[in-house]
Parts: sequence; structure tokens; C-alpha cells
Amino acid sequence: MKKESSLLKLLFKLKPLRVMLSLNDGPKYPSAISKEIDCTYSHTMKILEELKKHELVEFTKSGRIKVVTITKKGEEVFRVLRSLSEKINNLK
Repeated sequence: MKKESSLLKLLFKLKPLRVMLSLNDGPKYPSAISKEIDCTYSHTMKILEELKKHELVEFTKSGRIKVVTITKKGEEVFRVLRSLSEKINNLK
């Protein structure tokens, strides 16, 4: 249960949520994610490392270039987050 609770704490923060939403468009460079979510590169990498620890994203490297991809588990979590986000945005 401890692993799930730390994941909940991570995903119910705005920046990690925005990272997950950003990755829906496909694999991206960490620097592109940083710019898209208006966050520093180092903070984005910290978030990505936490998401990787929970097996929601994975990194692939080609030389010095690192690309972030959402995993199958991450896609499932993304669908739930997107649905929740849409429901919350429709509350007015």
C-alpha cells in the first residue's frame, strides 16, 4: 500500500500531472517536456525519475540523447487522470 500512496501523492500534484498529460502526444525529450509544462529541467527530471520508479515512464538513450516514453501502465494511469481532469474541469 505504501507504493500506491506515494504514487497518489505524486500524481495529485500539478507538475507531475502535466508531465503525464504532455507525454500523451508521444515520446519526448525531457527538455521539451520542461518547456511545455513551464518547469526547470532539473525539476522535470526529478518528476520523471519518480514516474519511472513507479513504472509509468521509461527512458531510452541514443548516444547522449534521452527520450521519455509512457509505458502501458502509464497509459492506463493517463486515461484515468484525463477522465478525472475532464470531469473536474466540467464542474462549474
